[in-house]
Amino acid sequence: MLDVTVIEEPGAAAASLDPMRARLLAELAEPLSAAALAARVGLPRQKVNYHLRALERHGLVELVEERRKGNMTERLMRATAASYVISPLALPGLQPDPDRHRDALSARWLLALGARLVRDVGALITGAERANKRLATYALDGEVRFASAADRAAFVEELTAGVGALVRKYHDPSAEGGRGHRVVVALHPSLKAEPAAEHDEGQGEGQGDRPETVPGRDEPDAIES
Repeated sequence: MLDVTVIEEPGAAAASLDPMRARLLAELAEPLSAAALAARVGLPRQKVNYHLRALERHGLVELVEERRKGNMTERLMRATAASYVISPLALPGLQPDPDRHRDALSARWLLALGARLVRDVGALITGAERANKRLATYALDGEVRFASAADRAAFVEELTAGVGALVRKYHDPSAEGGRGHRVVVALHPSLKAEPAAEHDEGQGEGQGDRPETVPGRDEPDAIES
């Protein structure tokens, strides 16, 4: 079982979003039979088998073991991953295009970049698995608490300059056999664990998206470099 995998096919996405099938996927973190699943979710075994066949057809569950029980063969099924991410490829014609409107201060542009990241990395994982090769990636995740909007602006300025200097240092468009790599650095307010009475009023910079504050969250403005 994979920790996380990307759903690219529209039919698989639809199957995973069905409430009952999503419940079955969650239950199938461990191998279970249709009879055991039926007892857990309160459905007839025949109905559970119907859902399982659909999930198996889309590669969302897999057969782990077959066991003989009297005159019957019991099939133990398990989800193919602990969690799933739906790629924009599952919505052909509706994929966000970050190149359509570039705005480093726009939360929606950041969202479009994130969608492209899911799409591209998902496709790379699929290709690497088919070729039986390892995929070289790197990710950095952290959190910083700014004392003021001015500090945040200064951080963004230094971050932009630092990443830009690294790109200029290592980018070699004439390198034979070289391979291009995409660099995405994102900055956005952290989600709060509990709703709070006070919210960041968003003393932001620039003319990016400025949605109203959502209860339990910091203002969802974002800066991407």
